[in-house]
Amino acid sequence: MTTFVDRVELHVAAGSGGHGCASVHREKFKPLGGPDGGNGGRGGDVILTVDQSVTTLLDYHHSPHRKATSGKPGEGANRSGKDGQDLVLPVPDGTVVLDRAGNVLADLVGHGTSYIAAQGGRGGLGNAALASARRKAPGFALLGVPGGAQDIVLELKTVADVALVGYPSAGKSSLISVMSAAKPKIADYPFTTLVPNLGVVTAGSTVYTVADVPGLIPGASQGKGLGLEFLRHVERCSVLVHVLDTATLESDRDPLSDLDIIEAELREYGGLDNRPRIVVLNKIDVPDGKDLAEMVRPDLEARGYRVFAVSAVAHTGLKELSFALAEVIGAARAAKPKEEATRIVIRPKAVDDAGFTVTHEEDGLFRVRGEKPERWVRQTDFSNDEAVGYLADRLNRLGVEAELMKAGARSGDGVAIGPEDNAVVFDWEPTVMAGAEMLGRRGEDHRFEAPRPAAQRRRDKQAEHDEAAQEFDDFEPF
Repeated sequence: MTTFVDRVELHVAAGSGGHGCASVHREKFKPLGGPDGGNGGRGGDVILTVDQSVTTLLDYHHSPHRKATSGKPGEGANRSGKDGQDLVLPVPDGTVVLDRAGNVLADLVGHGTSYIAAQGGRGGLGNAALASARRKAPGFALLGVPGGAQDIVLELKTVADVALVGYPSAGKSSLISVMSAAKPKIADYPFTTLVPNLGVVTAGSTVYTVADVPGLIPGASQGKGLGLEFLRHVERCSVLVHVLDTATLESDRDPLSDLDIIEAELREYGGLDNRPRIVVLNKIDVPDGKDLAEMVRPDLEARGYRVFAVSAVAHTGLKELSFALAEVIGAARAAKPKEEATRIVIRPKAVDDAGFTVTHEEDGLFRVRGEKPERWVRQTDFSNDEAVGYLADRLNRLGVEAELMKAGARSGDGVAIGPEDNAVVFDWEPTVMAGAEMLGRRGEDHRFEAPRPAAQRRRDKQAEHDEAAQEFDDFEPF
């Protein structure tokens, strides 16, 4: 049964925003007391957070689909809907978040570090929030925005100071078991270690962690054995320790050739050339092993390696090795730049950024892309004519109609707002203002207004007609 998983594909979906409410306040002797529809609640986010108590991605391997709760719709009497609850997913320290294409989205290192994997949708405004001096009684509300969703890949890269690398059965698990309190599985057959093991070592005033990586064999960087699955766990380590078996029973192996093969696999994997190396000649408790260690030690030192002859069984040479590792780790920690205080980077938009783009596609369709137009379309209830007119007014004020004219759009041309797989398509009819605005002030219910004299009503109606006619005359079609 699988107990350790260090790579999973996760499907996350944030909660959608609740719909706004279109409601009119009613009470005794005042049946039309004004709009009082509340706003919809915000959808919950999906947040990945580093938790030191979590060491594997096993839970997400079994349950790869995660979704936050949606916001509740608004209600009358100015009651806003409840916000959706954020879904917090704990991940191990050292988890890397990637998209399906392999691009890094976040590198989560350090307890409490978090990343919003999916953003909750906005709640729709109720008609009380849409009311204004010009639109006293909106008969519509905005819909909630759907929550974000994406497929991500989580990869665990162990956060350790030292990585023990070497052939299977070289004694890495035995070494970590006597240097720390870790209790890995130890047996006399290859590939005993199937998952990385972590141990904490104290040498003087220095405390560091050691990772026992499953054994490497020739071709590990191309997927042979278990090496490729776990080579990512050495990427964060400050020191690489080659554990060489001086008592191997295989006639075609010796410490020098083992070192050359493992180094070749590390180079093939890439990104580890700048890590300091230490060589450990293990199993010197065996007579032939001790003799072989004395033979190869000069050659290894001539290559520039610091060499330590040890025996995990007899506990020989372990103290010298642990303090040498503490020295190298201390130097590596001192060389790291100090963490700077969190800075907030503000990138203002360019003064000529309209917030949307209009493109003329090969099939003759004009496509509008932009955060605001696409969000406004998602918030529109197309079964409500007043809501559709409100959308048209917003697009007109944003300048979408003017840009369509510049792009060469003519009456009856198809216009799509949104991406190809989820767009609203309509036949465009150019106007100076949205059609409902030309006929009067949309969104007002005259039952809320005090009665006006007949003469005043005639004058106001004539003024509105003259104003609309003048705006129509000023429009020059291209």
